[in-house]
Amino acid sequence: MRIGTRRRLGVLGWVLIASTLLGSVYGTLLNIAAYGTLSFGIPIGAIHGFLLGSSIGLLEIFWTRSRPGRAVEQAPFLVTLLVKVLIYGSLITFVNVVEPGSRLLHVPLGTESLQLVSVIFSFVATGAFLFMLQISQIMGGRTLRDWVLGRYHRPRREDRFFLFVDIMGSTALAERIGPVGVHHFLNRVFLLASDPVDDYRGEIYQYVGDEMVITWTGKAGRVGARPLRCFAAIEAALEATATDFVQYLGVAPRVRGALHYGPVVVGEVGGRKRAIVFHGDVMNTTARLEQVARELDRRLVVSADAWHQLAETDQSTLEDLGTQVLRGRASPVQIYGVGAMVNPGRLSNR
Repeated sequence: MRIGTRRRLGVLGWVLIASTLLGSVYGTLLNIAAYGTLSFGIPIGAIHGFLLGSSIGLLEIFWTRSRPGRAVEQAPFLVTLLVKVLIYGSLITFVNVVEPGSRLLHVPLGTESLQLVSVIFSFVATGAFLFMLQISQIMGGRTLRDWVLGRYHRPRREDRFFLFVDIMGSTALAERIGPVGVHHFLNRVFLLASDPVDDYRGEIYQYVGDEMVITWTGKAGRVGARPLRCFAAIEAALEATATDFVQYLGVAPRVRGALHYGPVVVGEVGGRKRAIVFHGDVMNTTARLEQVARELDRRLVVSADAWHQLAETDQSTLEDLGTQVLRGRASPVQIYGVGAMVNPGRLSNR
């Protein structure tokens, strides 16, 4: 099973568990409020929660990857939210009006007032969930979680991997197809790269022109050399769609990368517009390494600091590029060129 499919099935499993538990709690509270007893509130609520969780979860996790689903996802925020509320709302209304849980357990159906309350509650819960989901796609799921929990309200020191991924040839392409065309080109590349980033548990920190910055904590990145496999998976995703790019733009996208590891300070900054940012020499050094990769024409350049932190690196071919004096650094940096990985998608990602 592919890593991405396994990850999405895992997410669906958590959605089913959460929706079943939420349905059980809601069914219990509704029966106590209406009849003063638990009655069949727990099993009926669990059945309804499971049905809604499975149907909405399948649509949200798998249907959004289809062509119609991607069109909905890339529509304006309010349009996306409205379409999803209408589709999911129809499912909610059907379950709460038909009451399959009550029918399965041979329990008398609820009154119209109870059905109306259930529909309203389900709409509110689903609407709130969808709103937070859409916001998380703008901010990034982990960034939203950290912001809500206040994890970086006070600056913290962390050891992190940073992977800079540069899209090659975008400047020359801009001269031929113009800025709007380049925007569509870059957006498509970034969309294709997002799945490998999720599959290998990375965080997209920011997009800078034709470059994306991905980060892992030291603990997360060391597992199975995730940064290296993420880069290889991005290359594979772009290669798989190269024919489409050539057909419409006359060029297939290629990427170049640089990986470094070290300490950074993470914290919230700003007032009316707030963000979680990283400060430290690691960021500047990684940017300089990306320039070295361009100058030496290497697909991926890795510092010795990063390489020595990684596990399972025997799947890659390594080229010693010696020590390089980077602009802005007093001491030289030992770097390596990394060749293509052997079967990157088959390695464990636990």
